[in-house]
Amino acid sequence: MHFLDQAKIFVRSGAGGPGAVSFRREKYIEYGGPDGGNGGKGGDIVFEAVAGLNTLIDFRYTQHFRAPRGQGGAGSNRTGAGGDDLVIKVPVGTQILADDDERTLLADMVKEGQRIVFLRGGDGGRGNASYKTSTNRAPRQHGTGWPSEEMWVWLRLKLLADAGLVGLPNAGKSTFINQVTNAQAKVGAYAFTTTRPQLGVVRHKQREFVIADIPGLIEGAADGAGIGDRFLGHIERCRVLLHLVDANDEDVAESYRIVRDELEAYGAGLTDKQVIVALNKIDTLDDELIAALSAELEEASGAEVIPLSGASGTGVDWVLDKLLEAIGPDHGQVAEDDDGEDAIEWSPI
Repeated sequence: MHFLDQAKIFVRSGAGGPGAVSFRREKYIEYGGPDGGNGGKGGDIVFEAVAGLNTLIDFRYTQHFRAPRGQGGAGSNRTGAGGDDLVIKVPVGTQILADDDERTLLADMVKEGQRIVFLRGGDGGRGNASYKTSTNRAPRQHGTGWPSEEMWVWLRLKLLADAGLVGLPNAGKSTFINQVTNAQAKVGAYAFTTTRPQLGVVRHKQREFVIADIPGLIEGAADGAGIGDRFLGHIERCRVLLHLVDANDEDVAESYRIVRDELEAYGAGLTDKQVIVALNKIDTLDDELIAALSAELEEASGAEVIPLSGASGTGVDWVLDKLLEAIGPDHGQVAEDDDGEDAIEWSPI
């Protein structure tokens, strides 16, 4: 399945149905009065966040959504049928933004099952029976129904994850997420192996949390270099970032600074998040060199550096402990079933 995290769509609610102009006509009943019914209400445009979706690819092929209009009223005071609401299902984490500037946030779908009435359908028009008064016994006017609402909007998906992986290309992010989750991220000995965000569920010490891997950042990503910084939006909601630095880089301190500068240029509070720094791929180095590079990286970052090897598993438990500590003690508790074994709720991720 292709990954698509933004799409532009057109939505229009249903117009209200027209009211009827009708007069009662029955045998043996003279002077039958007006009995035109009201029109039906048009359908609403409703957005719903659902589980099981993690891409907006469906909106590449279907871009226009129109709710049905209400039916017209009829004689015998019959109200027209209302139009069915049109429910547009989107992944959890989808933002709805105005088309004019792509910055005005209209709705944020952050919870599974969340529903919002985005555009309300028009009310039905009044039938001539509702216009009857003591001085106007045979009205012939009626309402045509209230018009629909329509607009172009942008859908932008920001994946919901507890922890995010950042680093230069080939820092070992995909190897790490494959080690700690059931994700099957592509791994290769070349830059930009990861071309789209990956999600995985980590299970550690009777707890679980979601971790996101995004494509690597290079110097100038904020200006569009490489894949750019467009995927950084997927870690805006993370509670903690895991910054992986390749121990085989010529200057590990400079590698750290490059990524931090790009996070700062992007903004959105990414540099304010708690960061865990790890020196990755230590399985290729001796202990003396690991200690020297860790000290150099600690001086540049001002934080504790965890030696790590995503390939061999060295230091992985240490990193996961730090991530759990940063995420919080009350998050991701795994319940036990009747047999005393861990019972994990089903997840589409």
